[in-house]
Amino acid sequence: MNKAGKVASVSIPISLLIGVLISVAGSQYGNTYNGLPVFGLVVAIAFFTQILAFIPAFISQTEKYYDITGTMTYVFTTLIAMFLASSLDTRSLLLGALVLIWTLRLGIFLFKRINKAGKDDRFDNVKPSFIRFLNAWILQGLWVTFTAGAALTAISSNNRIAFGSIGLMGLTIWIIGFTIEVQADNQKKKFNKDPSNKNKFINTGLWSKSRHPNYFGEILLWCGIAVIAFPVLKGSQSFTLISPVFVYILLTRGSGVPLLEKKADKTWGGDPGYEEYKDSTPILFPKLFS
Repeated sequence: MNKAGKVASVSIPISLLIGVLISVAGSQYGNTYNGLPVFGLVVAIAFFTQILAFIPAFISQTEKYYDITGTMTYVFTTLIAMFLASSLDTRSLLLGALVLIWTLRLGIFLFKRINKAGKDDRFDNVKPSFIRFLNAWILQGLWVTFTAGAALTAISSNNRIAFGSIGLMGLTIWIIGFTIEVQADNQKKKFNKDPSNKNKFINTGLWSKSRHPNYFGEILLWCGIAVIAFPVLKGSQSFTLISPVFVYILLTRGSGVPLLEKKADKTWGGDPGYEEYKDSTPILFPKLFS
């Protein structure tokens, strides 16, 4: 087994262990169903869905349904948490709606993109390896658990508090983040559809303010989710507020920014215009004035 395989073989049990710890933490003061914690159930469903989808994906050697499986996992876990909750208030309904709006919009966008491209370069060296490909799916289960953790915990919590000003603040942050992410994706899609932009990099619109404005918007909207959920979380449930921190770390240190920056440097590195763009444009947090 090569180094990457060894890393994956360690990553899988660690990811599953972290998932168990999160489920225990988020289940405190939460609803139960037939004696089982609702939050713990949805975490188990998140991982089980990935493993179930991995089997045909590995056999067919395709990553085509990876992103859409992640989307459906968000949908399943959110709807199940809402269905099994003992009661639903404004906060719970709103959190569920915000998660579903975000995941369906992004999931459909990514599914269309990979159908058009035919493949996802990230998986070229991963698919042939059983352990490495499985690790990618397990990490997606952990991704869903971490990112939606605060929302799912609040939905399944037995603590109900009036929505209030903190909730409105969180909703405002979410709207701003969601708007930035959608606008950035649409601007890049429109840019890439223009034949005159073939083999060019985008540096207009929101992309003139940040080299990855879509990721900035995603981090911001999960901050909004955490703010909305915060008032009803008690005890160890508060650990799930790590959601936006996890999103930030994964996007800036994992499969997001580093891979795209490396790919961009390989494509346009040495181009004076690109080098100037890199020097003058923040990598993530946008410059407010230019």
